This record gives sequence, C-alpha cells and structure tokens, in this order.
Amino acid sequence: MIACAETMSIVNLHFQILYTMDQEDLVPDTKVQSLDRTFNILEVLAREPNGLTLAEVSTKVALPRSTTFRLLSVLLQREYVRKAPDTNRYRLGPGIIELSSNYLNNLELKTESAPFMRELALALGTIVFLARRQGDMMVYIDKQDQFTSLRKYAIIGEQRPLYCTALGKALILDMDDETIRNLFSKTTFQQFGPHTHTNLDSLIRDIHQSKTRGWTYDNEEAEPGMNCIAAPIRDYRGQIISSISTSWTLDSRPDLEPGKVAVHVMKAAGAISAAMGFHEKR
Repeated sequence: MIACAETMSIVNLHFQILYTMDQEDLVPDTKVQSLDRTFNILEVLAREPNGLTLAEVSTKVALPRSTTFRLLSVLLQREYVRKAPDTNRYRLGPGIIELSSNYLNNLELKTESAPFMRELALALGTIVFLARRQGDMMVYIDKQDQFTSLRKYAIIGEQRPLYCTALGKALILDMDDETIRNLFSKTTFQQFGPHTHTNLDSLIRDIHQSKTRGWTYDNEEAEPGMNCIAAPIRDYRGQIISSISTSWTLDSRPDLEPGKVAVHVMKAAGAISAAMGFHEKR
C-alpha cells in the first residue's frame, strides 16, 4: 500500500473521531457511521464558501449539535476546518488545501515526467524510477522500463532510506549540513550493501560532492551488485519536489559508466523540471 503522508493524516483523523463518539453512538456500524458523518460535514462545508454556524451544519447533516460539535472539534484540531472568531462560522481549512495540493501535484508530476522517463529507459536500456521524500525516507511514485506488465506497479509506494539511495540523496541535495543532521537525528544507519553510509559525516561528504556535480550516485549502497544515478527535479520555485533515477546491475551492464549515465539522467531531470515550471537562472 502506498504510505502517503496525506493518507496517514486522514487515518489518524478517523481514529480521533471514533473516540469522540458518545456511548449511545456505539452501535455495530459505529466506525463506518462516524466516517460517513465526518465526510458529510466536509462535503457540506465545501459547498458553502461563506461558512456555516454550528446550528446550520447540524441541521444540514441531520446530527445533534453535540455530535456535530465534537466532530468539528477534531476537524479543527487537524486544520481540515477553521472557525472565524468574529462570526463563529465554520469553513474548510488549510489541511484540505494541503491534501488536495499534494494529490494534484503528484498527478501533474507523473503526467509531465512520463515521456522523459520512457525516453531515458529506452536510451540506456535500464529501469527508471521517480520518487518523493517522506521524512527521512523516499517513496517510489512511478517506474518505467521496457517491459509492460503488472511488475511495473509492484514497487510503487514502497519506501527506502534516503541515506543509501541515489533517489533519496538527490531529494536532500539542497539541504545544508545542519538540516541534514536534524533530519537524521533519530535515524539508525543500517548496512544494506558494501558501500552503505554508516554515519552522518560520511553521508554529508557524499552530499557535498554530489552538489558540485549536480547528481547523486548509489554505488552498491542500497543493494550489493547494483548501481544507480539520480538527479533532483525542481518546481517553479526552484525547490526540489522529486527525483529521477536509473538503475542497473553491475554484472549485466559493465558497459555503463556513471558519469556518462548521469548526463542522460540530468537531461531528463532538467526536462521534467522545465515542464513543472522551473527556469534555471543564468
């Protein structure tokens, strides 16, 4: 399953809602009922740009004011709803905007990157990946190779540590040393391959080298016998929003040289970035 950040937010929200219900609400279908009621409230507020009072929300969703108030309280806490202090009217909050934005941006990114991922895969005869960052992990959001089968979707949604993957390191390429140290302050560095970074200082030295050349390299760090080259993808603000990579096994593709592969990967990353609105300053 895709462990997206927005999905986890909704799950946490739902569990909080369950605990706001009165004992008389605890019927066999309580969980489904509570979720249904919550979404009814959100849908009602979505149709009311000027907001609604507690009484109006209660009437429209046909719930007691006490139950409506408790559900709204959870939504307020999670910022899916906001309340105007002067009018006491409830409206959709920034939490909803964030979820929608993440969803739409992800769709746009995958749509814009698809032709360049295919081009890269065909040019090198390798597998191409697209990823986003989630905390100190990266998550695969798309994959492209020369085979058309259900295997394409097998890895999508899986997570890997940032510190041992080219995709992950590309996602933190703009971070300064202090930010990187804070990000990995609670991370245990595990050995996945013969060259996996086992401490922060080693990782930071790698990031410094990668910043200079503009691309990242996984030389048997995530898995023995595997190489991977990645580059960051930027949006119209110049911020890194994703990364693209290509991977190959050393024994099957001894002809591939990291530096030459990086030229193709950076070209694809640059094209996708341009499609996302990025314009490099000259």
